[in-house]
Amino acid sequence: MTRRGVVLATVLLALLGGCSTVPTSSAPVQITQAPPRADTPVGIEPLSPEPDATPEEIVRGFLDAAASTVRGHPVAREHLAPEPQGSWSDDAGITLLGPDYATVTTDAGTVVVTGELVGTIDQRGGFTVGGQEVYSREFRLERVDGEWRISDPPDGLLMLEPDFERLYERRDLYFLDPTGQRVVPDPRYLITGEAQPTVLVERLLEGPSAVLAAGVVNELQGAALGSTVTVSAQAVTVDLSGVADAPPTRLAGISAQLVWTLGQLSSVRSVEVLVDGDPLRLDGVPVMQTVDTWATLDPKTAPVDAVGHFLVDGAVWTATDVPAPAPGPAGTGAYGLSSAAVATDPRTGELTQMVGVTQRDGQAVLLTGSYGRDLTPVLPSGSLTVPTVAPARQEFWLVRDGSTVVRVTAGGPPQAVNAVTLPGLGRATALQLSPDGVRAAVVVEGGQRQSLYVGTVVRSADGPVALRDWREVAPALGQVVDVAWRTSGSLLVLAGDAGEDRSLPYTVGVDGWDLSPVPTAGLPSQATEVAAAPGRPPLVSAGGTIWEWQVAGGTWVTLVRGAQPQPGTEPFYPG
Repeated sequence: MTRRGVVLATVLLALLGGCSTVPTSSAPVQITQAPPRADTPVGIEPLSPEPDATPEEIVRGFLDAAASTVRGHPVAREHLAPEPQGSWSDDAGITLLGPDYATVTTDAGTVVVTGELVGTIDQRGGFTVGGQEVYSREFRLERVDGEWRISDPPDGLLMLEPDFERLYERRDLYFLDPTGQRVVPDPRYLITGEAQPTVLVERLLEGPSAVLAAGVVNELQGAALGSTVTVSAQAVTVDLSGVADAPPTRLAGISAQLVWTLGQLSSVRSVEVLVDGDPLRLDGVPVMQTVDTWATLDPKTAPVDAVGHFLVDGAVWTATDVPAPAPGPAGTGAYGLSSAAVATDPRTGELTQMVGVTQRDGQAVLLTGSYGRDLTPVLPSGSLTVPTVAPARQEFWLVRDGSTVVRVTAGGPPQAVNAVTLPGLGRATALQLSPDGVRAAVVVEGGQRQSLYVGTVVRSADGPVALRDWREVAPALGQVVDVAWRTSGSLLVLAGDAGEDRSLPYTVGVDGWDLSPVPTAGLPSQATEVAAAPGRPPLVSAGGTIWEWQVAGGTWVTLVRGAQPQPGTEPFYPG
């Protein structure tokens, strides 16, 4: 039985046993599960209510009618009584249910809808994952000219996940990291169609989502549209007002945000930015801008020298065509490292700084120094997580004793990060910063669960660095083991299989959307550690050996094709 099937069965048992809408002394109620829905798009628009439709058919028809592209959802309104027809709001967000929902008809004539709460979409298109919750709502109906109609619909759309996936697309709004060196994605979900360019610009002007706002720069703040966004011959023209006096650096940021956001649309090849009707003029920037114009801001670009690294008996090795020890004492095993991280120069891609964790006299000790040179102890602790790199800053982060987040800059002393809400989630066992440095993924152990959270890195010019605004992004995974960033908007996760004593890899969006298993074909045993980076093949350690994901074949392969597995643990990519 699928996870959703288990949820549904549990809901039905609960309803039969003690739902307040079903009196225990009443006659048995009818339980009807929604019919299977086609995997491929069928039809164009939902159908109006059938004559003499039952209350359950009206409620199910109301859910089906949410899958409409017509403004105002007129067919959905046809399922409502006259009074709510005029007052019901279809733009108050979307509640997503799993496809295997069920309906229960009570003796009182109400209909209870139950199912898995996949998540919600707010009015700005942002997704919040459901926390393994069950959705349950009682619909009241009344007779209108002899036909059943809903008298108390919830505001917003109640939509089934397959319909949502068919009609909506993920689109990223792009903002800037505090250094202005990276664009940062902010996922939104928009209905398909020709209106997307205009909607994306409007969403950019509204600003970032609440959980991301404190960590990014929005150069469009205070700007407005001077005229309608126009699309012609694969070009988009955006006319802005309110920024005529902006300095060139801000105008460059505005251009980058617009071009990166609009450039993800297949119908858009170039973007023209106007200010009060006149073409924007910036030195070195063409009038018709493309993503290539702002390619240096791409967080998906991996440094040329940033090949995978891993540990062999405490020594750092490189996952080159012929795996070999890294240069310097760390590559000889002189420090007996249990984990390590390497930073790169953001301009040249050269490997520059390195940290490593070793165990000494019952303590974990952090060592730091230049890549290929001697390392110096800087931080003793009872325990230290695997270190991670803040891109563009050559700064290393890790968690000390499960609760205190620490950052170490090149040549500087360790500094505490303000993460006062982290201990309330549980004991942190892993921390990884995103490729743009604005988000952090944390695995926390609390009770019987090991959960995955994502927080926002907040930096100010004169204050401490903070890590806050935590949100759980994979509540369906209760035994998370390790995590890595595939891109700035997606994660690779190792988590325990609820049915068996093993860990499996998954991918998931930074907001929790699209949790999907990754095949394990080729692996000799379960994976225990994972590494990933934009534009690089994911690495795992399985059975004390290193394996690489081969996208073309959909399987895990040895580092050297056709050779024996390479011994190693704790793989990582420089950042």
